[in-house]
Amino acid sequence: MRPTHRILLQTTIPYAEDDWHIGRFALLRNLLGDMRGDDGLPRFEVTARDRDPVGAPDSVLSRLDSSAFDELWLFAVDTGDGLTAADCEAIGRFRRRGGGLLVARDHMDLGSSVCTLGGVGAAHYFHSKHPDPDPSRHQADDTITTDILWPNYHSGANGDFQRIEPCFPLHPVLTDPESPDGAIHFFPAHPHEGAVGKPEHDASARVIATGRSKLSGRSFNLAVAFEPSSEQGPAVAVSTFHHFADYNWDPATGSPSFVSEAPGDGLAHSPEAQRSVRRYATNLALWLAGQPVAMS
Repeated sequence: MRPTHRILLQTTIPYAEDDWHIGRFALLRNLLGDMRGDDGLPRFEVTARDRDPVGAPDSVLSRLDSSAFDELWLFAVDTGDGLTAADCEAIGRFRRRGGGLLVARDHMDLGSSVCTLGGVGAAHYFHSKHPDPDPSRHQADDTITTDILWPNYHSGANGDFQRIEPCFPLHPVLTDPESPDGAIHFFPAHPHEGAVGKPEHDASARVIATGRSKLSGRSFNLAVAFEPSSEQGPAVAVSTFHHFADYNWDPATGSPSFVSEAPGDGLAHSPEAQRSVRRYATNLALWLAGQPVAMS
């Protein structure tokens, strides 16, 4: 019998009703949990949780390498204190034993605790920690929400979609057999995405998709993939967790009160973009599990 792979969806903050707690990723959880194989059995068993109170190692992350999980989707929504050294060390061991890892953050310094994650942490650039090695990018792109400093690439309103540029050769997570050219071309939009890039000395990593700012017209990286090897499992660094948040897939689900920008409704009116968003998420789950991704 084919095994059911286990996915952990986890934030880097304790539960807080008026914040980006794990309940705000329910549409993703349901999508992955509903995936079925050709045998009709579930492909994934999905666990979703927030971290334990800060100040001590998280009871799950700090033992992740000895757990039964096959994938970790880490939504870094903290302001710098979301991961302890013990958490990061266990996540590193988890990946070295073959576990799949997705790390998504957001603008400025949101999620900056991931800087200390081996390998994938080096792909994330922040404002106060590990800034983009290109000094020309140390400037605000989103000039509408002025209290958010760089990096803050404006790909559109929450609830809208952005057109992306897949990098070639086309990565499996960006394939879409229903697309005319076989590639995904749409992600959810967000007014101030973070920054990711290929770590200079990591041959396993490459940028796989770029976006373009609707304000400045500047191109920016959306995702960096780390290929699996005998020494480590697959991984992806993502510019913003908003590519997976309920509010960006359907603004009617609501957002924390500190979100000030008016949402859009473009995604709700584009079946093609909706398919792209779902396909991207399911492709990621399969690829991170070492499973085949439909290419045609």
